[in-house]
Amino acid sequence: MGVQRAVAALITALLAGCGPATAAVGGAPPAGHAPDRLHPVAVRTLTIDPTGPRPLPVTLWYPTESGRVAPGRFPVVVYSHGLWSLPELHAGLTTRWAAAGFVVAAPAYPHTNLRARDFTRADVRHQPADGWRLIRHLARLDARQGDPLAGHLDAGRVAAAGHSAGGFTTAGMFVSGHSARLRCGIVIAGGALAGSFAGPAVPLLFVHGTADPIVPLGVGRAAYDRAGPPAAFLSLLGQGHGEYLTPGRPGFDQVLATTTDFLRWTLYDDRDAARRLPADALRPGVTALDDRLHP
Repeated sequence: MGVQRAVAALITALLAGCGPATAAVGGAPPAGHAPDRLHPVAVRTLTIDPTGPRPLPVTLWYPTESGRVAPGRFPVVVYSHGLWSLPELHAGLTTRWAAAGFVVAAPAYPHTNLRARDFTRADVRHQPADGWRLIRHLARLDARQGDPLAGHLDAGRVAAAGHSAGGFTTAGMFVSGHSARLRCGIVIAGGALAGSFAGPAVPLLFVHGTADPIVPLGVGRAAYDRAGPPAAFLSLLGQGHGEYLTPGRPGFDQVLATTTDFLRWTLYDDRDAARRLPADALRPGVTALDDRLHP
């Protein structure tokens, strides 16, 4: 099933810049209400279909309280890595999302991860199906008697997010007829795959460096235009392919605040978070926001 490892209590260093860390949230949040404090975070690994043609190792970050899974049912964020990357290399962002009240599930895609024996860039087109396979697995896990996460995974409130090739993977999950459980998407330094954004309109957030040499800004803007509203485009001025995802780097605080409140709004129906989004995103000289999320 996987191995559970404790992440250092309150992960103080990782949570710097995400607001003041606290010992725990007092009890489960009411339905439809996002936690108003940060949780300690733990991490667990598992592998889906370990003997199948596409085994899928997954890293899960989740909120805890008193050394156990925190009370409540938490929305799920499927996070997709880029080429030659791994889930743990994105922990600066994903751990903070988990602390804010989400279960973040990050697969290591079989042919594009850093340790892939048979690296194949073209395999990105198969990764959206892997993302959906992960969502179905988590729905079963939530109902599995005796599993520590059983009853805590709200697989009816799911976001897809990803960086670079993972951003393309994320876009590819929003195809015609996609399940209504997929409520929103965050495309970071990515673009669209064939068939992307043909399904039911859901809120989408695009994040892109204006000087990205790997996935040019125009590719991200074309995906944004193709998606249509409700969507927003957060530009990191003068930045490249993802340095703004590193804690302490310019723009990280804005990316973290914007993505976290976007998730709170779309997955918890937190209207206050929705109202904060424009202020979250803006820092003169560092970021700019094109907002078509609201009428």
